[in-house]
Amino acid sequence: MTNTPKPEMRPACPHFSSGPTAKRPGFSLSQLETAAFGRSHRSKDAKAKLKEAIDRTKAILKLPEDYRVAIVPASDTGAVEMCMWSMLGARPVDIFAWESFGKDWVTDAQKQLKLDDCEIYVGDYGVLPDFKKARDDADIVFTWNGTTSGVRVDDHSWIKPNPDRVVICDATSAVFAQDIPFEKLDVITYSWQKVLGGEAAHGMLILSPNAVKRLETYTPDRPLPKVFRMTSGGKLNEALFEGATINTPSMLAVEDYLKALDWAENEGGLPGLKARSDKSLKILEDWVEKTDWIEFLCADPKVRSNTGVTFRIADPRVAKLDTAGQEAFVKKLVALLEKEGVAFDFNAYNKAPPGLRIWVGSTVEPSDVEKLLPWLDWAFATVAEELQDA
Repeated sequence: MTNTPKPEMRPACPHFSSGPTAKRPGFSLSQLETAAFGRSHRSKDAKAKLKEAIDRTKAILKLPEDYRVAIVPASDTGAVEMCMWSMLGARPVDIFAWESFGKDWVTDAQKQLKLDDCEIYVGDYGVLPDFKKARDDADIVFTWNGTTSGVRVDDHSWIKPNPDRVVICDATSAVFAQDIPFEKLDVITYSWQKVLGGEAAHGMLILSPNAVKRLETYTPDRPLPKVFRMTSGGKLNEALFEGATINTPSMLAVEDYLKALDWAENEGGLPGLKARSDKSLKILEDWVEKTDWIEFLCADPKVRSNTGVTFRIADPRVAKLDTAGQEAFVKKLVALLEKEGVAFDFNAYNKAPPGLRIWVGSTVEPSDVEKLLPWLDWAFATVAEELQDA
């Protein structure tokens, strides 16, 4: 038996998944009874709720007045891809990636869109690529916060103003948690199931006037499916940004998003939500500093995510194992805490290096993060002892 005592206090909420993430504190299904159940999403009442979701998003994030917001199909993925398919090809393109989803946009550009003048810059997990290589006249596609790598952008000086190009930013695990210079970005996308702990399937699309100009002046030489079409007769479909969605949304999920926005406002808006995530990250940083068996996958604190925080096992007994061995060790550690009902879904992304990924977005209580850490120490000691005895 391990000498590390089994903790007694458990997190009140054991959900540390990176998406869908933990529901906001105080969530109850009874809060959704005001949803527009059984109504057409084009009815006056349902459309008003969709418009409210759009308007309040813009207000809480303090978006520039002339930016447009829409609710689109297929989560953040759909929002990114509808813009890549609709906008790219007019100019050279630079794509920066350093984690799994960013690499998906590389695949889209190279193998699906087959863009002619496309430069790709890929960083390893835990580090950023060299943004200084961005061309001032090229369109840009990049991820603000690496959901699977635990690395975020901290410096945006490399994004030079240019009204003739578009900058597309997948910001799904950053919006509502990090400071983002919206005025320097033309396309910003995210999904409800990340920082606000909403439900899946809906994407949020934010467009600058420059992005609208691209849509109205450039017609790609590729077919666009219905769910990607944002223009009609060469003009932006303005109704899309007033709550007339492309396809049928879940009004139950919309209601949950509106209640999440209520909670966000009560927490102080963006500054309040960011502070919650920052507090949880600080708790993890203090723990890692005094714990010898674990380390951050992202070694640089300036670019370390405050939402999806990634770790690798530093203990020599585990580090010397091959990838399969390390994955097996982590799997046992995670399974042990899931069996205890202490924490769920906190293993590293399956394409990332073996390790842990703990979501500490604002819907996670910092006090639960504190309660989790002794359990992690106990689980590691328990599984490591089994490894030593084997």
